[in-house]
Parts: sequence; C-alpha cells; structure tokens
Amino acid sequence: MKKLYLLFSHKLTPEQIEDAKKNLGVDDFVYMPAILQEKWSNVPAEMEELGEYSKDFMKFLDTAKAGDYVLIQGDFGLTYELVNYAKGKNLIPVYATTKRYSKEVNSGNKIFKLSKFDHVRFRKY
Repeated sequence: MKKLYLLFSHKLTPEQIEDAKKNLGVDDFVYMPAILQEKWSNVPAEMEELGEYSKDFMKFLDTAKAGDYVLIQGDFGLTYELVNYAKGKNLIPVYATTKRYSKEVNSGNKIFKLSKFDHVRFRKY
C-alpha cells in the first residue's frame, strides 16, 4: 500500500489522482493538516534561510514509510530542503508536469491572458 504525501498548495485534480493510482501504484493520499497547509502556502519572503521553518514539514514526513511518494511543489528553497529530506528518508519525491495553453483576450483597451494547465505526469526529482 503506497501513499502519496502532498506538500503543495492545491488539491489534486481528478487527472492527478488517476495518474498517481495508475502509474505510481498509490492508493492513499495524505494531505497536510490545515495549519501546515497555510504555512506551506505563505512562506515569508523576508526569511534569509528556511532550516527552522522546514522542521514542521519534516515532522509531517516522518510518518511516511520508505518507498512512499511525496509530491513537493512550492517555494523553491523550501522545496529544495524537503526534496533532500525526503530522499534521505528513502521516500520518492515527485512533482507534477503540465501542458500549458494560453490565449490573450482584448477587451477595450485592456488585455487579459487566460491560461489552462493540463496534467501530464508525475516526474521524480
């Protein structure tokens, strides 16, 4: 029974859930508690280094077993810290790849850019 721990700011899409089940063999998805989710989504830009800040996320990953997957996407520095931590615990860190489609729409003297992202696959770090 493989788990996918989720360290990112969004909910999985149905396509991502299907892909994780089919291609990673995942049958359980572990979201962060709300307080960690809020912390993950709001990394203070003013912080010089993230070693202390990352400890709560490391503690969250301490419940994972070797061979479990971890989807890690977010602040580059925090992602780097946690990818290395996950690898040190024999977890498998991954990120989601997408195809992006964009279109510019003119409305009067304003231009809006619309983007659509389609999930393609999970890729190992």
